[in-house]
Amino acid sequence: MSRTITICFTNNKGGSGKSTTCSNVGAAMAQAGKKVLLIDGDMQLNLSLSFFPEEWVLEQAAGEKNLYHAIGKQQDLTDYIVHTPYENLDLIPSSTLMSSIEYELFTKWQREFILKKCLQKVKDSGKYDYILIDAPPTLGGWVMNILCASDRVLIPVEASPWGMFGLANMFDFLGEVRQIAENLQVLGIAVTKVDTRKNYFKQTMETLHEMEDIYLFESYIRVDSAIEWAQDSSAPVVEFKKSSRSAKEYKALAEEVMNRVSR
Repeated sequence: MSRTITICFTNNKGGSGKSTTCSNVGAAMAQAGKKVLLIDGDMQLNLSLSFFPEEWVLEQAAGEKNLYHAIGKQQDLTDYIVHTPYENLDLIPSSTLMSSIEYELFTKWQREFILKKCLQKVKDSGKYDYILIDAPPTLGGWVMNILCASDRVLIPVEASPWGMFGLANMFDFLGEVRQIAENLQVLGIAVTKVDTRKNYFKQTMETLHEMEDIYLFESYIRVDSAIEWAQDSSAPVVEFKKSSRSAKEYKALAEEVMNRVSR
């Protein structure tokens, strides 16, 4: 039985393309024949909205079959899994109530490991090749929970003047988490929202290349209207418009991710 790898998609700066990257890498992995579980850990529900219409997502968010209630009850996540419209691809939806999860976790015993415990049976079952978790753009107890449940971390960074703002804080936080999750590894940085005509893209790449011991994915994601149209249709762009530039770039990124994980 192959080992299930859990990857967290995180960046403490909003607008990095985190949810879009998570959804499309997951969908591309599924297209490649891998069994993938996506977990929406953000109150903004963007990962859930990448696969289901708004009405369905809000209904799930208001109900009890979502991540918020599973964490609150500290229950096995198996019964919270729903099938997406795509083969090999499942999802645990989120809730807007996740906004209060920091407060609710504060008094819990071993609060940093609650998600890990809830996820353990799913992971041990070997049903999935990959579990991808979309984290909220914060650095706090809930993100620490997500990181402690993960094997690898992928950090999407927007190619903009402010895209790397706070990245040092992100790595400081990861350093703290690794004191209690020693096996957690940084998979690398993926650059998103790229306009190759702009000077700040070159500056971003040069700065990231200078970072020691941090892998920079060769596959980057350029700005593409197909991504917005896909989001409007509640679909990942790798399914919505397979011939688009962004779909090809996300597939290349997914291949690169799988190759790095398998080493």
